[in-house]
Amino acid sequence: MHIDLPEKRYYGIGEVAKAFKVNASLIRFWEKEFDVIKPKKNAKGNRKFTPEDIKNLKFIYHLVKERGFTLDGAKTHLKENKKQALEKFEIIDKLESIKAQLVKIKTQL
Repeated sequence: MHIDLPEKRYYGIGEVAKAFKVNASLIRFWEKEFDVIKPKKNAKGNRKFTPEDIKNLKFIYHLVKERGFTLDGAKTHLKENKKQALEKFEIIDKLESIKAQLVKIKTQL
């Protein structure tokens, strides 16, 4: 799944949920379940997700929604294979982004 978010320092939970096409409650749930998601909170308590949080959310989404991992399975996978699995996922994610851009260019021709 290609997540289309503009490049920013921080993202609100609403725009993150919309980009992932999930409810904000799922994002909050994953935040509680996965310690790699650590959004900053402003004085009002609003979550501000960093690009690093988005990268981790993409990986969790991939494991749970696309590959069918249970939450416990995803947590174990993150702990045991995080660096290698994340690097592989980032490569795939970049290739999918390039493919999406190429398809867009093709349709404009």
